[in-house]
Amino acid sequence: MPQLQESEESTPLLKGDLGSDEAPETALQCRSRWRSIRVMYFTMFLSSVGFTIVITSIWPFLQKVDKSSSASFLGWVVAAYSLGQMVASPLFGLWSNHRPRKEPLMCSILINVAANILYAYVTLPPSHNKYYMLMARTFVGFGAGNVAVVRSYVAGATSLSERTGAMANMSACQALGFIMGPALQAGLSFIGETGLWLKVLDLKLNMYTAPALLAACFGVINILLVLIVLREHRVDDHGRHMNTINYTSEEQVDVAPSMEGNIDLVAVVTSNILFFVVLFIFAVFETISTPLSMDMFAWTRRQAVLYNGIILACIGFESILVFLVVKLISKMVGDRPVLLGGFAIIFCGFFVLFPWGNQYPKIQWSDLQNGSTHGLQRISSSANSTLEPTGCPAVQTWCQFTPAVQLAQYITADVLIGVGYPACNVMSYTLYSKILGPKPQGMYMGWLTASGSAARALGPVFVSQVYTLLGPRWTFSLICGAVLAALILLSATYQRLIAFSVRHGRIQENSHSGAETPPTSFMRK
Repeated sequence: MPQLQESEESTPLLKGDLGSDEAPETALQCRSRWRSIRVMYFTMFLSSVGFTIVITSIWPFLQKVDKSSSASFLGWVVAAYSLGQMVASPLFGLWSNHRPRKEPLMCSILINVAANILYAYVTLPPSHNKYYMLMARTFVGFGAGNVAVVRSYVAGATSLSERTGAMANMSACQALGFIMGPALQAGLSFIGETGLWLKVLDLKLNMYTAPALLAACFGVINILLVLIVLREHRVDDHGRHMNTINYTSEEQVDVAPSMEGNIDLVAVVTSNILFFVVLFIFAVFETISTPLSMDMFAWTRRQAVLYNGIILACIGFESILVFLVVKLISKMVGDRPVLLGGFAIIFCGFFVLFPWGNQYPKIQWSDLQNGSTHGLQRISSSANSTLEPTGCPAVQTWCQFTPAVQLAQYITADVLIGVGYPACNVMSYTLYSKILGPKPQGMYMGWLTASGSAARALGPVFVSQVYTLLGPRWTFSLICGAVLAALILLSATYQRLIAFSVRHGRIQENSHSGAETPPTSFMRK
C-alpha cells in the first residue's frame, strides 16, 4: 500500500511508476514501457524545436530572401507549419491505430528532416524564394503530425493514475523544445546574416539556415531512437497490460479490454474547441512578438531575433516550472480547476498588453521630411547601404494615433502567458485522454492535434491581417474576447469533462477536488 500510494503521488520527470498490484508488470516490461515513453518525450521535444528554432527569424529571413514579402505573407509562412500538421495528424493517428507505430513515426520524421534541409536552401533558386520557404515550412509541419501518434502512445501506455504526470512530463519536454529552439536560434545569430559559403554543398550557412540544419540533425537522432528503442505497449486505466509483447521479435497480441460504454461526444467536442483556443492564442503571441517588438521598441532585425529568442527561452523555463507545479496542484484540486485558472491567467496576460498612455511608437523615416516612403528608402540606401529602418512602418496608419506598448507591459504579459498557456496546454489533452478512456486513441488524438494545428494556422493569418490593418488595440481586444468565450464554454460543460472510467462508475471521483481515484478495493491492495 505505501509503495503504491507513493508511485501514484509522484511521477518524476522522465521516470515511470511500476504497474498496479492487480496486474504486476515484470521489471523487463516496466523498463521497456518507460524507455519507449521517453522516446515519445524526445519526439515531442523535437516537434516543438522544429517549430520554434526558426520562428523568431522567419520574418527577417523572409525579407532577405524575397524583397516583395509582406507582413501578410509572413502570416501564411508561419501558418504553413500548422496547416501541414493539421492535414497529417488524423492520417498518422489513423495509421497508428492499425499498424505498428514505428511506421508513421519513421515516415513523419524523414519528411521533417527533408523539409528542414529544403528550408536551408531557399536562397538558392533565382526567383520565387518566398514560395519555397512556404513549401518547406508546410512539410516541416506535415512531419510534425506525428504528435498525434506520440500523444496516443503515451495515453495508451499509462494508467489513469500515471496519466497526468506522464502528460505533464511530455509537456515539459515540449516546453524544453520551446526553450531550446529560440535559444539555439539566438546562439546561432552570432554567425551573422552573411555567414559562410559552403561551396561543396552549394549552401549559405548563416544565422537563418544553421538552425534548420541543426533540426535536421536532431531528426536523424530521433529516427535511430525509434528504430532501436521503441516497443509497443498498451495498458488500461488501472495499469493492467492489454497486450503481450515478444521483446525479441516485437510481435504483439492484443488482449481484449473491457470497453463497455460510449465516449461522451459533447466532452470530446468541447475539449477540441478549448484546445483550439489555447493553441490559437499562443500562436498569435508567437507570431506577433517579433513585429510588435520591432514596431514598438524600434529594434533591428538582429535585435528582434536575439531578444525575442531570449524571452521565449525564459518563457520555456517558466513553463517547465509550471508543469512541475501543475502535477502537484492537479492532484489536490483536480484537472478542471487548473484548466479554468490557466484561461483566467491568459486573459490577464493579453489584457495587460492593451496600449495606453501618451507615448507613441517611433515612425520609420520620421526624421526625413521629403519624398514618398519608397523614395525615402532609396535616399537612405544611397547614403548608407548598411542603414536599417527601425520603428513602426508609415504604411501602418494606426502607428500615428495608437499609443506604444511599453517594454514593461510586454515583459509582464510574457510572464502571465508563460504561466497560463502551459497549464491550459497540459490539462487540455490530459483531460481529453481521460475522456476517451481505453478506446484506441490514435484517430481521436489526430483530431485534437488537427484542432491545435488549425489554431496555429489561423492564428498567424489572423494576427498578421488584424495587426497590420487595425493595430494592437483591436488585436488584443479580440483575443481577450476569444479567451472569455472559452471560459464560458468550460464553465457550461464543466461537469461533463470527466474521465471515461469515472463516467461509467469504474473509478470514483473525489467530490472535493475533482480528482479521480481508483475504487476502494483497488486502493486496499
